[in-house]
Amino acid sequence: MNNSPNKRAVIVGLFVFLGLIFLVVGILIIGNLHETFKNKTEVVTLFDDVSGLKVGNNIWFSGVKIGSISNLHFYAQNKVKVGMKIEDSALPYIRKDAFVKLSTDGLIGNKILIIYGGTPLSPQIDGGDTLRVEKTFSSDDMINMLQENNKNLLAITTDFKLISNKLAAGEGTIGKLFNDNTVYNHLDSATLALQHASAQAQQLIGSLATFSKGLNKKGTLANELTTDTIVFNSLKTSVSKLQLMADNANVLVNNLKEAGTNPKSPIGVMLHDEETGTRLKQTIKNLEAGSLKLDEDLKAAQHNFLLKGYFKKKAKEKADTIPDASTNH
Repeated sequence: MNNSPNKRAVIVGLFVFLGLIFLVVGILIIGNLHETFKNKTEVVTLFDDVSGLKVGNNIWFSGVKIGSISNLHFYAQNKVKVGMKIEDSALPYIRKDAFVKLSTDGLIGNKILIIYGGTPLSPQIDGGDTLRVEKTFSSDDMINMLQENNKNLLAITTDFKLISNKLAAGEGTIGKLFNDNTVYNHLDSATLALQHASAQAQQLIGSLATFSKGLNKKGTLANELTTDTIVFNSLKTSVSKLQLMADNANVLVNNLKEAGTNPKSPIGVMLHDEETGTRLKQTIKNLEAGSLKLDEDLKAAQHNFLLKGYFKKKAKEKADTIPDASTNH
């Protein structure tokens, strides 16, 4: 009977002890505290803004969790030095030229760090190395960018509204083009003129085609001129002769001009010497007077009885020849 309370106390103590053991194991499993017993190496990186990153947040590499954030400290100006403890088993796969970027665990989850990149030629990281940081857009950056885009869009729509109002009011070149019928009529007239010019150009092309066909048609003047070497040579000779005649005429005119300006030449004497000119005029008058006197002498001879028979005979012969000529006609 006396052993019964002691036995009950031992059983209760044993159950409490087992409960404590299960509690500790559950805490270790739920809190991943078993990771604290793995060998880890610490490396660092420098951020301008950690965006709410905390000690204990996870570090991922190729989709596998390989460590956690060990500490956060301010460094230099506007820099945050982040300590990262990485499992030694993952070190051979991480290179010194790898990058670190800030991300989130899910859409609205905790902040995490992701290590990626690196080239096979670069050696693996060692304790105390500093990894480079890739600049990423945070949610705040995206919101700020959207706000800036909204401002730009508002400015664009405002400008477009002003432009559309001016167009509707007929202001500016385009507005007048849309609203002024005169401008439209001018453009329509210009279009018709261009169409007419195009039709005339087509006619000209057709005429040129017809002319070119005539060049190839034998027997035509154009074909003879373009294909017959004899005709071409004759034209060439004629042109050469015309050129020679023009040259001779030019020389003659120059010689006459030179002779006229030279008072010692015969033509110059005739043009410049008054005495010679007077003599020429007197000679011409004498010739005219002699011609008149000769006519008078001929008329007087016709009335002379010695020559009257001769002149009658000549007149009769002349009268006989006139009817003969009319009959032959």
